[in-house]
Amino acid sequence: MRVAAPVLLAPVLLLGLAVSASADDKVRTNYLFGCRGCHLADGRGVPPDVPTLRDTLGEIVARPGGREYLVRVPGVLQSRLDDAALAEVLNYILTEFNADTLPRDFKPYSAREVARARQNILADPQKYRQALLESSALE
Repeated sequence: MRVAAPVLLAPVLLLGLAVSASADDKVRTNYLFGCRGCHLADGRGVPPDVPTLRDTLGEIVARPGGREYLVRVPGVLQSRLDDAALAEVLNYILTEFNADTLPRDFKPYSAREVARARQNILADPQKYRQALLESSALE
């Protein structure tokens, strides 16, 4: 008995969709468990102490020092996620909550970039964020 190719391919395609959906779900779950303690599920902050993750980070990553800053804030820096999973969460936050503000040449974070930035503690994240937003470069 000969089975048509589309019938054989359907389960393979469905399996592929299930695997990619679970990868996306894992990143979202990591965001919810790792970030929602301070930020809301939709990325909003709790002013004045917790800034929003929505529609402002694209401008920050476009500035010198901005990409590293996002990794150096306390909740990110001290995350229990490994560098690869943390890079995925940062990329999720940027593309999910900041797609309209990302620079055209935005490149996703890599595990290597996250590992490098995590080595530098940020003393005053709110002051540093304000300086990033007010100037085009930090010295």
